[in-house]
Amino acid sequence: MHKIMKKNEPQILITKPSIDYELLDSGEGEKLERFGNIVVARPDPQSLWQKGLSSIDWQEANATFSGQKDNGGWSIKKNFPDRWQINFGGLDFWLKLSTFKHVGLFPEQLSNWEWCANLIKNSNRKISVLNLFAYTGGATLAALKAGAEVCHLDASKTAVNWAKDNALLSGLEQAPVRWIVDDALAFLKREIKRGHFYDAIIMDPPAFGHGPNNELWKIEKNFLELINLCFQLTSKNPLFILINGYASGYSSVAYQNNLLPWQVKFGGQIEVGELAIGESNSQRLLPAGIFARFHS
Repeated sequence: MHKIMKKNEPQILITKPSIDYELLDSGEGEKLERFGNIVVARPDPQSLWQKGLSSIDWQEANATFSGQKDNGGWSIKKNFPDRWQINFGGLDFWLKLSTFKHVGLFPEQLSNWEWCANLIKNSNRKISVLNLFAYTGGATLAALKAGAEVCHLDASKTAVNWAKDNALLSGLEQAPVRWIVDDALAFLKREIKRGHFYDAIIMDPPAFGHGPNNELWKIEKNFLELINLCFQLTSKNPLFILINGYASGYSSVAYQNNLLPWQVKFGGQIEVGELAIGESNSQRLLPAGIFARFHS
């Protein structure tokens, strides 16, 4: 049994303003962001404070999402593009307005992408990465650019095709990646039978969802099975495991507890905390999720 290293104190990982992204303002259940030259206003239940900018500033937004994510919609100004391009974290992304108030990028994940990329670059070996619930591919692109080979899985064919477009845009179309549209649990079970193992696993499990064949996912019912399958798929010399959470309502400590089996077996370190985005003209931080991550 390996020696377990002392636990770190919880961290807050902050995404700061950059050339193509900034959080302009937040408050009263909303956030105002600039992606490239497009300004978007949309709901955010975490922003339980007063707005800093005036209503006139908010009305300048090119697109505004009103209502709840499952029954709301976008109001857009004239000549709004079907999609637009930005550079973020050294990677290129296509963004577009989609249902459920999203635009195809979660800026709060930048610190995790950089963490994964640095570990891959400094490993001095070929790293195989499994990215589950991978959406439009931010973590996949970061891992590919760092030199890893990646299996990118999402239940949405639209999301996987979007990720492919981002890879092409970032000049990574020839990088070693498998694009998989499948139910996560079903795929993991087949990978175990095939004897495929991974040096690194990234996951961002939703609270609720459906697979491509209408398989039902509920985090309170399926998460432990997911963790168990991932443990079985871990190589003999794992590099890292990263768990993200946004809408599940759990503490990062709950995710930390699920990483302990890796630490007990392989040694290494576990880090936990919150992801946040810093406003461009204030000291406020917008909470944007939790994380727990292990590296050997």
